Amino acid sequence: MRKRLYFILLFVFAFIHLSAQRDTEHWFAPFSSASLSLSSAKQAVYLSTDSTTPFNVDIYNNNVIITTVTISKGNPQFYYINTTDMIGSTAADLFAVGTKGLYLKGTKPFFATFRFTVPAHGEILTSKGKAGIGTKFYAVVAPITNASSGMNYTTGILATENNTTVTISGYSPTVVFTNGTTGTAMPSMSITLNKGQSYIIEGRGNQPGNLKGFIGAKIVSDKPISVTNGNFLGEYNIGTPLTGGDIVMDQSVPTDRLGKEFVLVKGYGNISAATEDALIVATENDTKIFVNDNPVEVATINEGQHYRVNEISNTNYINQGTDHYNMYVRTSKNAYVYQLLAGTATTSATIGFNYIPPLNCLLPRKIDEIGMIQMLPQSPNNQVTNNIKLNILTEKGATVSYSINGGAPITPTAAQGPYNVTGTLDWESYSLTGITGNVAITSNKAVTAGIAGGSGVVGYGGYFAGFTSVPVVSKTGDCVPGVVLEVGDSFESYQWFLGTTPIPGANTYTYTPMQPGNYTVKVGMGGCFATTPIFIVESCYEQVTKSLIVCDPQKIIIPKFTNNNVSIVSGTLQIDTPPTKGTATIDAATGNIIYTPNVGFVGNDVIVYHFCANPATGVGCEQVTMTLIVDPNPTVKNVTIRSCYIESKPDTASFNLETSGFTTQMGLIKKYYRTLADLSNGINEISPASAYISSNTKVYVKVTNSNGCYSIAEITLVVIPPVKSTVLSDKIICIENKATLDAGPGFDGYQWSTGATTQTINVAVGTYWVILKTGECYTKQDVKVVQAVQPVISTLDIKNNTITVAVVGGTAPYKYSLDGTNWQDSNYFENLPRGENSIYVKDFYNCEPIDVTVTVPNLLNTITPNGDNRNDYIDYSELSYKKNLVFNIYDRYGNKVHEAKQFNAYRWDGTMYGKKLPTATYWYEITWTEPNKAQTKIKYSGWILVKNLD
Repeated sequence: MRKRLYFILLFVFAFIHLSAQRDTEHWFAPFSSASLSLSSAKQAVYLSTDSTTPFNVDIYNNNVIITTVTISKGNPQFYYINTTDMIGSTAADLFAVGTKGLYLKGTKPFFATFRFTVPAHGEILTSKGKAGIGTKFYAVVAPITNASSGMNYTTGILATENNTTVTISGYSPTVVFTNGTTGTAMPSMSITLNKGQSYIIEGRGNQPGNLKGFIGAKIVSDKPISVTNGNFLGEYNIGTPLTGGDIVMDQSVPTDRLGKEFVLVKGYGNISAATEDALIVATENDTKIFVNDNPVEVATINEGQHYRVNEISNTNYINQGTDHYNMYVRTSKNAYVYQLLAGTATTSATIGFNYIPPLNCLLPRKIDEIGMIQMLPQSPNNQVTNNIKLNILTEKGATVSYSINGGAPITPTAAQGPYNVTGTLDWESYSLTGITGNVAITSNKAVTAGIAGGSGVVGYGGYFAGFTSVPVVSKTGDCVPGVVLEVGDSFESYQWFLGTTPIPGANTYTYTPMQPGNYTVKVGMGGCFATTPIFIVESCYEQVTKSLIVCDPQKIIIPKFTNNNVSIVSGTLQIDTPPTKGTATIDAATGNIIYTPNVGFVGNDVIVYHFCANPATGVGCEQVTMTLIVDPNPTVKNVTIRSCYIESKPDTASFNLETSGFTTQMGLIKKYYRTLADLSNGINEISPASAYISSNTKVYVKVTNSNGCYSIAEITLVVIPPVKSTVLSDKIICIENKATLDAGPGFDGYQWSTGATTQTINVAVGTYWVILKTGECYTKQDVKVVQAVQPVISTLDIKNNTITVAVVGGTAPYKYSLDGTNWQDSNYFENLPRGENSIYVKDFYNCEPIDVTVTVPNLLNTITPNGDNRNDYIDYSELSYKKNLVFNIYDRYGNKVHEAKQFNAYRWDGTMYGKKLPTATYWYEITWTEPNKAQTKIKYSGWILVKNLD
């Protein structure tokens, strides 16, 4: 029975393949249906597991759970999927960011396939689990040999994380995409997808450049993606009549899962039909291809180029006996190998497409279990059964068994295998037909299994194994704490490493890291070991936004958790985005960030940094977006201000601190303090600052801008003391004269109490003041002009006709005169005439002289008291009017012998107590006080000879 495109009403299923990976997470990227009608399409996901404990699997579309399915060993399940959730059927679905695609997540590992049918066609996408997501792929689609618009190639991309950038390039300039864009006009395309979003690419077979031009297109992303590639309707026959075509599609794997050694077991197609083949795509230049045991390469291809093994010679499948065909392919560098196969013997309308995993001694020892191996969904909600051929590939000499629906182990018969593989002594293969139900396969060495199924024109097949030559670490969760690392659970031994250090006790296929870092795991199977590539684990970031005011030329940023009281792990601090208006460095000694704004910059700058805690605390990392408000401290300077003294307290002055000139900036807050301690504590603020009374001292001002940045200036207060004239002094003048008062030069102004504004004034005796201006200060200085004190003739000592003048008061030296005209320096006068004499005296000031009139008595030097009335006595009664008149007589021994008084009429007759004294010389002294203003004392002395004659 043959199937052609125009027999649309004929309901048949094309060749379908399986190739699945047991895992806890699975992704299915969407694809384009070309021109086929989807009104009768039916699709479902099939889930199976080896876990005897039931668990739930959540099925998502566009990050929303659409259902939850519970599965366990022996109890596989399927769930019908809406066509619009997976298959693009209109132009609007293509070359645009959409929401098609599926994500499945379970608490235990499980197998997942997406099986779908349309009238006359069908296919199965088998998920490789975490092994199927990555960041670098090469699109592999079947070459198109039927150049019609019904044929197509398609590639779907599904993002697993937000903000994923994907770039597609490396296709031929001759391709023409469904949207009309050519490879020449658009040599690459770039898209950005969030988690759960998808993008579908398509080209039709009626364009010559599309027949092979998209094979090997390069797909690169910055975050993991899932890729589905192939042909929704393709035909790749060689030399046989065209029979219609079929869906050829599979899920791809990233380049880090590839290898160099492959074994393919032929499907149902006859060799002569040329529908059984291998398509190889290189990922590196100078990739050599070897087939079977041929030591000479059959071809050498470069990155993105492809090679079809049986296109030139259809002799590469080797019959190992009883119509069991296999092929050994080896490449010099990692490459993609896809099997082109058929579901029936001769028709090209039952073709299929199957990714072939590379051989590795680390492949699992058990495949448990492949659920509902023979089933496909059919519209309406029915399941259709197909005939199955189970192909098993294992290491040479392995003991192999299988079971059906949990039954007893069955050992394959000799007719079923094992069969050698030409070109390698390490691997052998089995083939078992008529297999149905839930299948488990066990071997004591590395094993992988594929199935080929068919019913008339319907066929499918696939692989169930680990999809890597070197295992790769995957993860559940995003970061520590919370992330779980995982490698395949089918290995015999595990050892996890942090960096190069083995982690004690980390010896299972999963590991929960407690800190960020570079992780690897060394796995072993049957004496075969391999170490995974480095897997970088990061700490979970708590995103916070902060701001910080930067006042100083450098600002220390101390990283600390915002919402958790835990310490930062040393060495985890990193600057993610440096500032653009300054520099930021990490101080290794303190673990702080030193930010230095550019000189002169004022405004906002931004820095992004992160740091981490010890995951054992349950706290991850924090990323801080810090806005740095750069507003430098006000520019100030220390100043000295001077103020004029206060007259009532000359050691103080009133100071206006506000105008002291410590800053020229405007809009600042200024507070004044007596001490730095007061400023620091914000106490005892000076107020008012415009009239601060102080002596010589220092005060301090805190100058603050609107952002709280401040500077401190020191203000030195200097009291300007009174500046007095050094030449101005009191004057002594004669009462009849005037004095010149001179304030001296060098002052900025003069104001006398007389109203004069000159440096000097002439004034009489009196009290005066002058205000002297020095700069802005004024000093009031008092001055007196006083009358010179007249000298006083205190005593006149008269001896015979000489006078000695004694003067007190006044200012020496004195001048003496008898006539007021002729002056002498001596106070001694002689040869004075008897009678009235005037004595004149003046002092240093030469004022009007003072004078005293004195009587020089007519002296007697001898008395002869004999009663003859001649010289009988000394008589000074004529001086009796003089004040305080005293007249005393002394003998030569100084004994007073007589005192003349008023009662004895100031006379002496040479007697003592009435008795005559002996003749002798006696001394006398006469004193009195002149009745003048000065009360001058007069002393008159001399000697007298007394001759007492008997």
